[in-house]
Amino acid sequence: MTGSNWSVPETEVVQRIHERLGEDGTDVLATIVDVEGNAYRRPGAKMLLDEAGEGVGSITAGCLEDELLVAAKSVRERGRPELVTYDLMEDDDDVWGLGVGCNGIIDVLLEPLTDAYRPAVEAFDEGRSVAVLTVLEGDDEGDEGDERTGRDGSGEEDASLAHGDRAYYHPEEGVLATPDGEPATAWPDDLAGPATDLAERGRADTIEIEVRGERLEVFIDGLAAPTELVVFGSGHDVGPVTELAAKNDFRVTVVSFRGSVDLEDRFPDADETVTTSPAAIDDGINLDGRTYAVVMTHNFVDDRLTIERLLDSPVPYVGLMGPQERFEEMTEAFESEGTTFDGAALSSLYTPIGLDLGGGSPYQIAHSIVAEVLAVSNDRTPQHLNAREGHIHDRVSVDSEADSSST
Repeated sequence: MTGSNWSVPETEVVQRIHERLGEDGTDVLATIVDVEGNAYRRPGAKMLLDEAGEGVGSITAGCLEDELLVAAKSVRERGRPELVTYDLMEDDDDVWGLGVGCNGIIDVLLEPLTDAYRPAVEAFDEGRSVAVLTVLEGDDEGDEGDERTGRDGSGEEDASLAHGDRAYYHPEEGVLATPDGEPATAWPDDLAGPATDLAERGRADTIEIEVRGERLEVFIDGLAAPTELVVFGSGHDVGPVTELAAKNDFRVTVVSFRGSVDLEDRFPDADETVTTSPAAIDDGINLDGRTYAVVMTHNFVDDRLTIERLLDSPVPYVGLMGPQERFEEMTEAFESEGTTFDGAALSSLYTPIGLDLGGGSPYQIAHSIVAEVLAVSNDRTPQHLNAREGHIHDRVSVDSEADSSST
């Protein structure tokens, strides 16, 4: 496995899964489903392993990837999912000769990549949030030829849920569905609440439920629609911002007000490029609560017109390049036109843009900008990690007491 494949963004891992679904192969998908203690990644982190021993994505800092290749071979041969536990707590014995010292216990679900995973990646590709629900522990009886969709071998609805059974929940549709799109009637409706929560947050958790008197462990993997970053400008300094934002899982759109620039050639890391005018940015550009905006046209009039429209939208972050005095000039221009903004609108404005990291090169400035957008999108106040109390990564908490004994 190469370092470049290990460090790809999560969005690229999902894209690769989507691509491999259409190929003839025996890929294995590895997903962290639970962590006790400390670990490099949290539940929901994924890695795709092929038969040639190559992997895409990461679930550790690199210390377990070889072990996962061995485990994937077993899953590939059996054609059934397996739950594997790696205990890294006992470092005194130099676990597997690695001395990893992560101080955590990691549960990893390894499963053959089949069309049963297609609803998840297609929803993600379409910009829709989705929750993937998988039974980790339960009744394992039944026909293995059903690809574990929650139906028995005859095609009739199975009365029980078994290890590996899967369903999907689309919050906007409000229904639980099997991989083939049918209503997942074997699954309890109580799961809709935690599935919605985790899908919209892009988080994952394992919960216990009771179905017809049987206790089951269900892993709910929330795949939130990619967060949008719209960068207004076409100067060369937009390139590093676009590149770093893409590597941090933002879906990036570059908007130019100059038609003479080949945007696709200049900004290859952008998912989309648009040429328009400041007066028409509302047309065709999504400006909602999951969209973050960076304004760096270096043109006072273009910036002012763009800022006016962005502050009148639900966008939670508007970063403006330039010193504070420049925005004060804009404010005077707004007031002369009779345009004012309330405190709520101005609270989304960050100018001068970026965190104070002390750097001045193009990439250092870009790091400053993208770091600030990440902090805002993750609801964080930037600080040194050694000043943070508790865990580095937030622990997910959802209602785990779904009781469906009457289902």
